[in-house]
Amino acid sequence: QVQLVESVGGLVQPGGSLRLSCVASGFTLDDYAIGWVRQAPGNEREGVSCISSADGSTYYVNTYYADSVKGRFTISRDNTKSTVYLQMDTLKPEDTAVYYCAAGFPPSCEPRREYEYWGQGTQVTVSS
Repeated sequence: QVQLVESVGGLVQPGGSLRLSCVASGFTLDDYAIGWVRQAPGNEREGVSCISSADGSTYYVNTYYADSVKGRFTISRDNTKSTVYLQMDTLKPEDTAVYYCAAGFPPSCEPRREYEYWGQGTQVTVSS
């Protein structure tokens, strides 16, 4: 059974940092693309970032970042812990949203890709 569990988000001041984690079970990270998707009230879902194996490799990955977060967010994974991380730096109020971890097959990252499995979501609020 595929399961994705996100860490608790939180309240962060503008300019601050926060790291989200997503623990995956029921599948191998190498076999799926793992993405972070966010949704703010009244807005459509936005694919923030994605990570997937490059050419089936465990060590080399492909990543994708939305323009809105490029240079501020970093996605990474630890296969030994079946965990994907989203390091969010220089946070802005417009980053406020519910963040979802999602998994999709095949393991490729591209803008607006679809995902089959979703976590429960975690709230991130950026405010002073």
